[in-house]
Amino acid sequence: MNARTELDLLQPPTHLPARLSNTQLDALEEEAIFVLREVAASFERPTLLFSGGKDSLVLLKCAEKAFGAGRLPYPLLMIDTGHNFPEVTAFRDHRAQELGAELIVRSVEDSMARGTVRLAHPGESRNVHQSVTLLEAIEEFRFDALIGGARRDEEKARAKERIFSHRDAFGQWQPKDQRPELWTLFNTRLAPGEHFRVFPISNWTELDVWQYIEREKIALPSIYYTHRREVVERRGLLVPVTELTPPRDGEEVEVRDVRFRTVGDITCTCPVESLAADAADVVIETLAAEVSERGATRMDDKTSEASMEKRKKDGYF
Repeated sequence: MNARTELDLLQPPTHLPARLSNTQLDALEEEAIFVLREVAASFERPTLLFSGGKDSLVLLKCAEKAFGAGRLPYPLLMIDTGHNFPEVTAFRDHRAQELGAELIVRSVEDSMARGTVRLAHPGESRNVHQSVTLLEAIEEFRFDALIGGARRDEEKARAKERIFSHRDAFGQWQPKDQRPELWTLFNTRLAPGEHFRVFPISNWTELDVWQYIEREKIALPSIYYTHRREVVERRGLLVPVTELTPPRDGEEVEVRDVRFRTVGDITCTCPVESLAADAADVVIETLAAEVSERGATRMDDKTSEASMEKRKKDGYF
């Protein structure tokens, strides 16, 4: 089950125009549902990390299929930087209320008030500091498994992850200490203070996610589709012009048709030029994309080749 399913690309019937086959989604969905049920059976206090972004919404859809609508056996957890796009946080709240799910929100700003997070300067991105707030939430609620929507195709460090990713008593990820995963056999034993991060859609690609969104008619925050927005070009990326990310001296503000491939902290998440108005349009764009979604949209991953791996070892998602 853990092997990637081959993608059969174009399979046009003789009487219809060519279209993209998504038959591989059945196998990926089956794997995700199996893992979600395995978590419910193996752990005492699991939670599902839910940001309101596309990957967590796909994961939530699989959870609905695994347990039935309105019957999630674990709460949803959001670590809020305070700098999230308002369209996404509003959609997060709406979706949780619609499902009748328990939504736990813990804020980086609260960690700052406690003194456990200190910014180097007021304009520093809070994205990396989510690790501290997350570990505090794990200690507060004694979570022993956190289900996330990370995928191996996103970034080099994520490609090293197991589906059941062991974290030590300090919440740290050590690549050399990860456990073998043979077929559908997972070693879920924990010592006191340890926990797992679990990634049911680890084997999915960005294309798989968008094909699934199209097939299942999953609603998303509006910023995932084309809209007009003020941006500036910086370091090869389009930076949205906001109160948190104002233009710098010498930068020219332009209004372009853009969409977000991934969403996160406003200070480090960038859109891409796009006219894609629905999931079918995004599937076509994704087929032609030559840069990963994080490579094309995340300024915090451009600090060094090992930036993500370092954050994961410190407790990041």
